[in-house]
Amino acid sequence: MGVDSRGHAGGSVGEALRGWCPHSREGFSPSQAVLSGAEGFALGQLLPSHRPGSGCGPPPRLTCLLPRRGPEQGGTARRGQAGTMGTSVFLCVFPCLFIILLTAGSPAGSAGDGSSASHSTAGTAEKPILLNNIVDAEAFISGAEVAVIGFFQEPQSPAASQFGRAAGRIPEVAFGLSTSPAVLSRYGVAANTVTLFRRVDNDRRDLDVNSKDVDAEKMTRFIRMNELRLVTEYNPVTAIGVMQSSLQLHLLLITDKMSPGHRERIRRYQEAAELFKGKILFILVDSNLKSNEQTVSFFKLRKSQLPALAIFNTPDEKQDVLTLDEVSVERVQDFCNRFLQRMQKKEDEPEEKTFNEEL
Repeated sequence: MGVDSRGHAGGSVGEALRGWCPHSREGFSPSQAVLSGAEGFALGQLLPSHRPGSGCGPPPRLTCLLPRRGPEQGGTARRGQAGTMGTSVFLCVFPCLFIILLTAGSPAGSAGDGSSASHSTAGTAEKPILLNNIVDAEAFISGAEVAVIGFFQEPQSPAASQFGRAAGRIPEVAFGLSTSPAVLSRYGVAANTVTLFRRVDNDRRDLDVNSKDVDAEKMTRFIRMNELRLVTEYNPVTAIGVMQSSLQLHLLLITDKMSPGHRERIRRYQEAAELFKGKILFILVDSNLKSNEQTVSFFKLRKSQLPALAIFNTPDEKQDVLTLDEVSVERVQDFCNRFLQRMQKKEDEPEEKTFNEEL
């Protein structure tokens, strides 16, 4: 058991990206990359901005260039347009082929019990809860880690019907439906809007579903991309929500989900996550997946050193790594607190220097 403290990642994230990505090419911006036809709709606004020159895009045959969607084009993303991909470790560690996986409907993973949830691709009869007033809506949102509300004028409209089908595909997410003008006004949305509320960073995402192209598949993809939880399992779909989160400090538990004691390990990790809710985004990275090998190597870890914790501050790319014999709430809490204290000390240093110079 040892501590490996590194103040800064070697080289820029853009350089790290260009070093391994087979589809990297100068001047290509993923914020411009959307798929042609219906598959591209859910990606148009959801791909965050990106520094030019560190481009990691899909294969050319899947790529077309299109301006980012504005609100009037049905691609709104409320409040969470935070940060850029260029400053996040996740840009350089998740596969460049994430768009291919998105169009294939790759499900997002919830880290709850460490098992891989299987999600039906055919809608079921699962019905959203009717929310007739503001009190019901507020209670519904506050009662779930991730809550999705469909705001419609008519509960039997085609868009509402597609929303119901999407609800049947994701049984572990709470779905509500409201046609109340008071509720729509309370949350500042227009009719035919699907809104995802999440507790982990107190954030929300809106999807305009006025277009006939937005069906249950598009709504499901939108939800899967943005359903960040207390502990979010990292994969090419959830990567988009991670990068857009307003929480800029990310803690990764890198471990093999198939290893003995994984369920208890995750239980303790989730318990620790409660202590830093709203401050640090807790992420699970399954080291057993080949697609996550770049994550392990980015933090200069070997599989023999796992499980390990890796903390990363996206604005300045500062990081720290702690290898563990086993995960405990106390070890996670201490690791996070020490990193936060170092960050606070660095923020205070310029103020002290200025004060001394004035004297």
